Amino acid sequence: MLPDRTFFNRLADAAKAETLPRFRKGIDVANKIAGGFDPVTEGDQAAEAAIRALIEREFPDHGILGEEHGNIGLDREYVWVIDPIDGTRAFISGVPVWGTLIGLQRNGRAVAGMVDQPFTGERYFADAEGSFYAGPEGARRLATRDCGSLSEAILFTTSPHIFSDSELEKYRAVEGKVRLFRYGVDCYAYALLAAGHVDLVIENNLKPYDVGGLIPVIEQAGGIITTWDGGRPEMGGSIIAAGSRAIHEQALAILAR
Repeated sequence: MLPDRTFFNRLADAAKAETLPRFRKGIDVANKIAGGFDPVTEGDQAAEAAIRALIEREFPDHGILGEEHGNIGLDREYVWVIDPIDGTRAFISGVPVWGTLIGLQRNGRAVAGMVDQPFTGERYFADAEGSFYAGPEGARRLATRDCGSLSEAILFTTSPHIFSDSELEKYRAVEGKVRLFRYGVDCYAYALLAAGHVDLVIENNLKPYDVGGLIPVIEQAGGIITTWDGGRPEMGGSIIAAGSRAIHEQALAILAR
């Protein structure tokens, strides 16, 4: 029996039990890199451990790619991709736009995923049956929107500071054509895109666990997510997500120069 939405909910609940009690509680923060700031908290580590324990008990033949506790069995047919707290900077700042990302790949292709925001009580889930929202607004099927052209688009990125000089030039060229741009929403921006509230998300230097849970949610809602050269996004890198093919093509024409 393959994992279904119920099992994804169990995984998200296990993570939530570790993250939510620590949110806005002034917990200790460690830095994972020298010469910069890449924060990690005990919430990240405990949440991933809780997710992995369930997977290893219920699906011991599956592989796991995780941010905090390493990888096992990446050559297996099914591989889970886990980011226990995507947006740790937001988490330690008390801003509720972080989320737990749980993805499932089959033979290297993302086939199911969940974005969970425990503080707002929102879950975005997708599998072969479609993309769905459950939260304060009730339950519904997700669908992206087509705003028609870049001049009508709402664009998100984490920050323009994430881009190198050449990347920043391309990003600014896209930003200069949209109706509205906003910064700093992490994985929540992709959830908003899948729900039809925004039109474009552009980022770079993402790891596989940064996108693994997002890909099915966007694609099954009718959106497109690729690398800047139009390739598959499962391995991360420079990523663009769009609500429609037209917007994707218009933005990609600038980013791929």
